[in-house]
Amino acid sequence: MTQELGPLAREVAMSYYEDALPAHDRFHAKRVRDVSIRLANECDEPVDRDVLSAAAWLHDIGRPLERTNEIDDHDEWGAREAAALLEAEGVTSDRIEAVACCIRTHSIRSSSPEPETLEAKLLFDADKLDAVGARGLVRLACIVGERSGRTGERHAVIDDTSVFGTIASDQPDISLLRKWARERLDRLYTSPGRRLGESRWEFMEDFFAQFDAEIGVDGKR
Repeated sequence: MTQELGPLAREVAMSYYEDALPAHDRFHAKRVRDVSIRLANECDEPVDRDVLSAAAWLHDIGRPLERTNEIDDHDEWGAREAAALLEAEGVTSDRIEAVACCIRTHSIRSSSPEPETLEAKLLFDADKLDAVGARGLVRLACIVGERSGRTGERHAVIDDTSVFGTIASDQPDISLLRKWARERLDRLYTSPGRRLGESRWEFMEDFFAQFDAEIGVDGKR
């Protein structure tokens, strides 16, 4: 194999994102790749950037199939599929396992194993940071829209549901976006990731303050 691992992974990954929705499409993969390399450049420890870049391009290749219930776990499936793709291209087994380890542990869900390598932690952080900040807010709104389109999901309310005088509502409001972003920031593993996360969180706090201030009248009349 003569082609660099990162560009090779990008090449073999692209077709998997053709049916992806915006929150987990090839643009998301590119943002995660770019941020993960940015974080790696701020690390004092050595980072295998080729492995990290490859894992970023491949980390969500299973998302479209998970969305349509063709697979149960895009992390585990994606790790296996990525391994098969890279093996077919002549990538060595140690490099394949390093990439698969990153993919297998990138999710925030409770069933996912903890990332152990620095590359896996950087991928995890970069993926979570794509749900924080200006682009992160847009992406979270896309995720809300995706979930609202599923049977039984109720994630479409934007305003505070108490404005209509209801006693309580089982529908989440805009504070759901703040909660999701904060949950991801609190799980970050690396110092560069936490620094970038807090700077993006400051923007989000300003955004939510502006959101609350925009109405400016008593909406109950």
